Amino acid sequence: MVERSQTEVWRLAPWLMIVLLLLNFVLMAFEAREITTGQRVIRSWTQTAADFVQSPVTSITAGVSNYFESISNLRSAQSENDVLKQRVQELEVELKQKQELASENTRLQSMLNLKEQSKYPILTARIIGRDPSPWFDSSIVNRGSLDGIALNMPVVDDGGLVGRVTAVSPLTCQVDLVTRNKSGLGAVIGQISESNALGVISGTGKGDLLEMRYVPGTIDVQVGQPVFTSGQDGIYPAGLKVGEIVNVVSGSATTPHQILVRPASRLSSMREVGILLYKPEERIPFDLKLPNSNKDTKK
Repeated sequence: MVERSQTEVWRLAPWLMIVLLLLNFVLMAFEAREITTGQRVIRSWTQTAADFVQSPVTSITAGVSNYFESISNLRSAQSENDVLKQRVQELEVELKQKQELASENTRLQSMLNLKEQSKYPILTARIIGRDPSPWFDSSIVNRGSLDGIALNMPVVDDGGLVGRVTAVSPLTCQVDLVTRNKSGLGAVIGQISESNALGVISGTGKGDLLEMRYVPGTIDVQVGQPVFTSGQDGIYPAGLKVGEIVNVVSGSATTPHQILVRPASRLSSMREVGILLYKPEERIPFDLKLPNSNKDTKK
């Protein structure tokens, strides 16, 4: 056992006193309780000290958790958005198909009405090819010689005259539209029995206009009047609607009118047409119509 001198004991005494006081303070604090709640004071101090550490940690943890949760929600929302977009596209396709079916039904119904109202047998056909250039303004349809189609048969739709057959194969035929530059047909302004405003319709190379020539300048012609085939060209029967007058440059006693006509048919958007199974009557040559002609001399 180590013996200490009195001087060393006196030097340690203050420190021992401080240690004892601290132990006493700790014991008193441990046993101290709040008056209102009866909870130990040291526990409140401990919780207060822990809050300084716990609050920032909780905030950081909550922020990180919310961040990853927001990313998860964003991915879920994006996936739902993709599904909704796809569904919208599917609905748009279905709506377009229904509209096309309704439009086709309307067109076919109009062609059926045309067949019922026509004076001549009509064979319906579908357009399978187009050539809209000014030099070859024509279409190809899915009817040919096996269906009874022949050259120069008139082609119509529910609006009016479309053109005529200019080439035939066993399964298809070519239709030259009335708007073609080299096209020509006899026409009359108004009804044949009520008008003598006869002329010739020809294409202008523009899909939306026709030109009517040789109408005498002394005849009254107005914008909005209908134009029909006259039947004098030996190709088309009389009474088919060609179009409607949209512009007139008046002529005089010596100059004919300059007339522009808008086609009655929807040439740029047509899909089905009707081919008239019509063949004009054979014309007797002019020399055989003369009273002094001798038909036997030609035998």
